[in-house]
Amino acid sequence: MGDNVARQTWLATDLEVSNSENSQVVVKLLAFGGQVQWENLKLFEREAQVLKQLNHARIPKYRDYFCIDERLLGFGLVEGYLPGSSFKELLAQGKKFTEQQVRKIAVDVLNILIYLHELNRSVLHRDIKPSNLILDEDEQVYLVDFGAVQDKAAKEGATFTIVGTYGYTPMEQFGGRAVPASDLYALGATLIHLLTGTAPADLPQQDLRIQFSDRVSLSPSLVFWIEKLTEPAPERRFNTARQALEVFKLNRTPSPVRSICQPASSRVQITKSASQLLIELPRQRMCTFELLGFSSLMLLIGAIGLSILTVMLFALVRSPFFGFGILLIFLMVWYKFLAGILISTFGHHYISFDRNHFAIEWRIFSFCHNRKQGLTTEIQDIFQSVLQIGQESIFQLESNAEKEMVTIQTPEKRYSFGVGLTALECVWLAQEIKGWLKSSNSRLKN
Repeated sequence: MGDNVARQTWLATDLEVSNSENSQVVVKLLAFGGQVQWENLKLFEREAQVLKQLNHARIPKYRDYFCIDERLLGFGLVEGYLPGSSFKELLAQGKKFTEQQVRKIAVDVLNILIYLHELNRSVLHRDIKPSNLILDEDEQVYLVDFGAVQDKAAKEGATFTIVGTYGYTPMEQFGGRAVPASDLYALGATLIHLLTGTAPADLPQQDLRIQFSDRVSLSPSLVFWIEKLTEPAPERRFNTARQALEVFKLNRTPSPVRSICQPASSRVQITKSASQLLIELPRQRMCTFELLGFSSLMLLIGAIGLSILTVMLFALVRSPFFGFGILLIFLMVWYKFLAGILISTFGHHYISFDRNHFAIEWRIFSFCHNRKQGLTTEIQDIFQSVLQIGQESIFQLESNAEKEMVTIQTPEKRYSFGVGLTALECVWLAQEIKGWLKSSNSRLKN
């Protein structure tokens, strides 16, 4: 197989390798001159240098790099062969990809990008597209062709080579300012191609956004997630591949286009002013208590506490120092447990926002048991999401597989509240908070 006379790609056999499975290699050849300029040679050498440093199961292994003819400047790059078909070939054959298949492809590519972007010197692929993704017989996805790779951020004033493929490449990359989010845009455009069967360059655009949702039948969460990947402005996309994967796994539901009213059965209380938004959530349901019986549980706790207290008092009389130590340990061990009981029984959730800060508080009567806070100006998104069993505390476990909640996304972390509310309540709350922030001129990025 070959591209042209100056640039050729061959499937070859490494005669020095005894293992037949590893003997097949891909040889890329570059002959300098003609249509091949110095920038092409620079990219070719960079591909060899970067590939040599990579070690990932879904990336071809570097084998060798050599000069064919020093006088004519011919160069060769040898890398491991990955059996399978590119997605470009599969699309040309008329293959249709389901939502489930595309979800798996997205996760596989994101895991590769997490590896590349989080290296000591971040590596940007800069040319993710169907022809550079290989699918093998086991449905495993591989990322190939690092000819456009960038292993460090572009410096201001430095010359750059325009790389990428129209339709898959975001605008900032054509200006030499590729960032990790640029690879995410290319991934999103590739997924659109797989879902629609049409190259993104051939799809209509509105405000530079690829219009594809009317051509597919997908879950709203996947449509919203891909639209986030392919935002024209890089600051409106996910910041990192890891963040994109985390949000993807949350299977979040986007806020509706139309505003919705508070559900009639909701007991959430909202107080608004020009300078502050205060939300009071109803106390959590006593899930564990309902299963075990609240009275029985309290009797059990009382019996255990009375027994331990008796031992402590005896120790305190015999040895005040020793008894005080036991009492302190007892209080430390049981504090979290007893606090959990009090929160579940009498506690309330308060979430407050002003123009500079937001805070999430758990209060028992007027006492603040726990408080998390952040900067309002750092909020990137607020959305309804799902909490899976296994992430919950023992006081919140139920027989359901998942619970709804509201999530606040910032560049560094995620804050969640409202576990146990209905999905409609969570969507409504996210809408109310975002509306208040926008009306208060906060820098909400979503």
